[in-house]
Amino acid sequence: MAANGDRPLRADARRNRDLVLAAAMRLLSEGDGTGGGTGGGSGGGSATLDAIAKAAGVGIGTLYRHFPTREALVEAVYRNELAAVCDAAPALLAELAPAEATRAWMDRYIDFMIAKYGMADALRAVIASGRNPYAQSRDLLGSAIKLLLDAGAADGAFRKDADADDVLIAVSGVALAAGETDMREQAGRALDLLLDGLRYQH
Repeated sequence: MAANGDRPLRADARRNRDLVLAAAMRLLSEGDGTGGGTGGGSGGGSATLDAIAKAAGVGIGTLYRHFPTREALVEAVYRNELAAVCDAAPALLAELAPAEATRAWMDRYIDFMIAKYGMADALRAVIASGRNPYAQSRDLLGSAIKLLLDAGAADGAFRKDADADDVLIAVSGVALAAGETDMREQAGRALDLLLDGLRYQH
């Protein structure tokens, strides 16, 4: 992954970038999505760049070399997590049968959405700055789901008329209604029902 244009990063720089992204994800997603964050400016939407650099084990100068503004860092965190959940689809299909891969992917998507809710304040600040972290989200997620649905239809596990956008809306609805950490059991049951709907044949 390149930091500036198409120029590839050295291994040590890439490692530092990954450490910053992981630490930022952990701290930024500690918020509850309601604007409260956590006290002291060290977690949730209020996490400072100093706190993120410290958690990553790098100097603040290293953080700024990769992410010149807080908004750039928040957007990069969101896009990195989005890429991870989308890339999980082909990886899961390589290991599991399509129905099992789809169910496992749904769990990963719920985790992604919970983290996104925790970052709500930080993402709103990114949008207010004129950036759009969501520009390609729907297309990328739709492509990942279509890959899973096509594999399931090809092996007879899923109905052939299931629409990727419909499934994305349904899984997102589960995340909204029962996606909080303390409601994961209920979210799992809802995802099982959704998977049963994909299996239904006319």
